[in-house]
Amino acid sequence: MNKKTAFSAADILLPDQQHMSGVWAVCACDQYTGEPAYWAETDRLVGEKPSALRLILPEVYLEDADVTDRIAKIQKTMQEYLSAGVFAEYKNAMVYIERIQSDGKMRAGLIGKIDLEQYDYSKGSVSPVRATEATVPERIPPRVRIRRGAALELPHIMILLDDTKKTVIEPLGEKTGSMQKLYDTELMQGGGAIKGWLVPAEEQARILDALTALGTESGEEHPLVYAMGDGNHSLATAKAFYEEWKAANPGADTENAPMRYALVELVNLHSPALEFEAIHRILNQVNAEKLLADMTAALDLRTDAESAQRFEVILGGKTTAYYIHKPTSNLTVGSVQSFLDAWLRENGGKIDYIHGAEVVASLAGEPDSMGILLPDMQKAELFPTVIKDGALPRKTFSMGHAADKRFYMECRRITT
Repeated sequence: MNKKTAFSAADILLPDQQHMSGVWAVCACDQYTGEPAYWAETDRLVGEKPSALRLILPEVYLEDADVTDRIAKIQKTMQEYLSAGVFAEYKNAMVYIERIQSDGKMRAGLIGKIDLEQYDYSKGSVSPVRATEATVPERIPPRVRIRRGAALELPHIMILLDDTKKTVIEPLGEKTGSMQKLYDTELMQGGGAIKGWLVPAEEQARILDALTALGTESGEEHPLVYAMGDGNHSLATAKAFYEEWKAANPGADTENAPMRYALVELVNLHSPALEFEAIHRILNQVNAEKLLADMTAALDLRTDAESAQRFEVILGGKTTAYYIHKPTSNLTVGSVQSFLDAWLRENGGKIDYIHGAEVVASLAGEPDSMGILLPDMQKAELFPTVIKDGALPRKTFSMGHAADKRFYMECRRITT
């Protein structure tokens, strides 16, 4: 294993030709949590065929009374798939993928494993692998319960590289003609399509060298090479499970322990297919006039003097642009969210996170409500902000729509 970088090849499991079908891959478990009909239709489409659906717990069911039985059934199905020879295993493998999104754009990715010893999701971390948004500790234990006792992991984790020169992933796109194709399939329910190729050993060596260079070229004492894009709590769960195992097995061979690693997809932050979208805020059950007055005082908000940090407030049917002259974060969303968190703790009220300005405008018309429209975050701001401020506030940005999130395809053993 390349000691200089946290990413490396993995022993990857994929359904063999007999068991691979258009219903194997399913969308990330944390999507469509408010749409049980989506998952019911997924279940109908899968039927009796082998599918990743039978190996994951969609979070729409996380609070159901039968969740313990569901977890037990998932773990049993993992063992059944392994015993029945559903999988073909590719040793020391990386998989290059080309995902056609619902908008028709192609997003390239690279599958391998990340070293959890080189990952720290705490705010202010200087590890090579870092969270980009605040991790909510309460979300981890239920997910550890699923991972504990599971024979396999299926990742919906996407990790971003700040690879402006496109040295790591993009060169593979020119070599697919000489690479072994592993799958080529449509994705269900508007998910687009996906193709995957086995990366040859010589290309793996080039990739590791390029990743090492990304870490050294920055000139930082503690370079940020891998920034979380999607699946932050999934990777945090893998880390928690590994630390739990390590504490229970002092003196164990951690270097070769399968639970030390997590299967992930690397994506270049600068892919044209990757778009950041703002996530807006709606405040309910608040004294909106007091909220705005307190925010104006704390952040020195002005309407007649521009600054780098700008946002809009919807109050009383009127939309007003404000400029922050006393920022507390590198990003507008950070300054606003830090204030809101403190204000809500002291004054009460509710906050929700909304995609789409029209929805915010509609909800802001309710009594005792206020809408906040935040600017889209620029890609170039991500890595510098995480380095400067640490993990960003939760719900800082969204990477595309639910249908374009990672679909489960590859698997990996996490038990010996």
